[in-house]
Amino acid sequence: MDGCPIIPDVVPGLVLAATLAIGAAWAADTQSRTVNLPPGRSLTLEITVGDVRIVGEPRQDAFIEIVRSVPGPEALARIPVTIEETATEVRVTAIQQAGETDPALRTDVTLRVPHAARLTSIRLLEGRLRLSALRGFVTADVRRGSIDAVDVEGTLRLETGIGDIVADRTTLSTGGLLRLRAFNGDVRLTLAGQPRDARVMALVLNGNITSDIPLTMKESWGPRWGEARLGKGEPVISIDVVTGAIQIKVP
Repeated sequence: MDGCPIIPDVVPGLVLAATLAIGAAWAADTQSRTVNLPPGRSLTLEITVGDVRIVGEPRQDAFIEIVRSVPGPEALARIPVTIEETATEVRVTAIQQAGETDPALRTDVTLRVPHAARLTSIRLLEGRLRLSALRGFVTADVRRGSIDAVDVEGTLRLETGIGDIVADRTTLSTGGLLRLRAFNGDVRLTLAGQPRDARVMALVLNGNITSDIPLTMKESWGPRWGEARLGKGEPVISIDVVTGAIQIKVP
């Protein structure tokens, strides 16, 4: 390192566990912080490029770990990290400055949150989002990349621009909602069991629909629409795809 120490960015209030690894001119910076996340407080996250993993656990706080990987330590300033807190919200951002969307400037985030956490806005421009063991409220949007959800229930609104949505071992809960949307990609939903009460709505503009739950199909040239009402007709499963396929499976 030519005898010169490298000092990582310090975000005020963060517990900084930072390591800068320089090899082939690359630098990596790790930051972590724990914040209170009681039932009335929500969390939002927005990053430009990177992968996000959100895990539900039996806890009352949220552990946030942010890893930035950039081509040289001077580039860390191009993706500043902020964590802002109010009484009702925790807002985490790692957005490239000046509207940049450089794939070489990565921010990978791990969130460990209460099972019933309110994640009111999770936004990625490019990357992969993985959700597991969540029982509360999740709204997520990935413009270029996939969403994988495992062992989830509650109110989930998941959307991709270019990429697949795969939801496995999904449980419908009373008062919940499952809203899955893909512009260019497939949606594959596997329920944890056969639902007794539900309303299923599936729409594909360019593609096909397959379902283990019998659907009343309305097919014409172009769009395909399928619907089913089971028992009380709620909670709702709503799936929209512009170009791709919808698959609904029940083990």
